[in-house]
Amino acid sequence: MSVEPTTIRDALRRLREAARGGAEDAEVDPEVRLAVYDSPLATPRVISLTGGDLKALIDDLATTTYTHSQARGGRIPFVVIREIVENLIHAYFHNAVISILDDGNTIRIADQGPGIRDKERALLPGFTTASAEMRRYIRGVGSGLPVAREQLAFLGGTLTLEDNLDGGTVVTLSLARPAAPPGPPAGRRPGPAELTSRQKKILLLIGELGAAGPTSIAKELDISHSTAYRELVALESLGLVQHRGSGKRTLTENGIAQLGAIFTS
Repeated sequence: MSVEPTTIRDALRRLREAARGGAEDAEVDPEVRLAVYDSPLATPRVISLTGGDLKALIDDLATTTYTHSQARGGRIPFVVIREIVENLIHAYFHNAVISILDDGNTIRIADQGPGIRDKERALLPGFTTASAEMRRYIRGVGSGLPVAREQLAFLGGTLTLEDNLDGGTVVTLSLARPAAPPGPPAGRRPGPAELTSRQKKILLLIGELGAAGPTSIAKELDISHSTAYRELVALESLGLVQHRGSGKRTLTENGIAQLGAIFTS
């Protein structure tokens, strides 16, 4: 079913008013925060997402979460992330926080919505509490949680449902870390061969320009904006570039060293 463009705030207000039988609704918060943990002890990098409309927000949340998870080395499939992100509509995205941990192999989606009373039934195919208004934006056929759990189980992972501290739900997606590949022989340090040809070109371009963002990189290398953004996120996760505002990245000390290795290889 097509959905007329509307603001996220208006869409969420309409959803909650429909659930309450048309009663006057409280203020809604359309902002969702994405917390990326580069290490267990580090303060997370926080990204705030609002989107242009509700469907755009769902798409942006799923894509951004998947991109950052993959950049950290995570293996949780996009379809699993998408199913759980869609489920946030049941909580009206209230105080929603998505955390990426364990090198991308653990994703925790928390909200402070009405919560899930019967968690066992919620994991059964066909069980849904999606209203007619919610089905304007999602399928709402009760397949999200069961499909996500089965796909993770097939990969050796788990999906857990818990109550949030002050109400709401916490969904945790987990996969075991893949076995570490053999390291380089003693006395040798990893070289530029660990980067793709495109990533090397991006490092060279940033070194030449001093700072560059997805738009300039996409133009110079004749690639899509999304591909340029994804590669920058990957290089940032490797500690080779750092964010300097306005979407631009500069080389870190490790990035400069890697650039030198590229020149001498």
